[in-house]
Amino acid sequence: MKKEILLLLTFILPLISFSQKIYSVEYGNQADVKVYVVEYENQCDLKVFKVDYSNQADGNRGLWYFVEYANQADKKIFFVDYANQSDLKIYFVKYQNQAGWADKSKQHLLY
Repeated sequence: MKKEILLLLTFILPLISFSQKIYSVEYGNQADVKVYVVEYENQCDLKVFKVDYSNQADGNRGLWYFVEYANQADKKIFFVDYANQSDLKIYFVKYQNQAGWADKSKQHLLY
């Protein structure tokens, strides 16, 4: 029984813990991560696809669900005006299968 629980925690918990429910805050000092939206895909660290339902935003793969309230979010972000102010540069893609990390060294920002 203990072995089964351990296996469940090992494989299921990371999926639950690292979901990408995002809340956009009003001020930079409220944010976990400061984000800049780039104009071209080749400039980004992460390609993001906005999903329609929270259960689609699993893992740290660039599938974001924007929640209505801050207490529902896994991460709070603030959109900055200039790239040099950001921790993470993102590019919004049109299709879900395009989402993902371009620069995996920044992945830790959304864990």
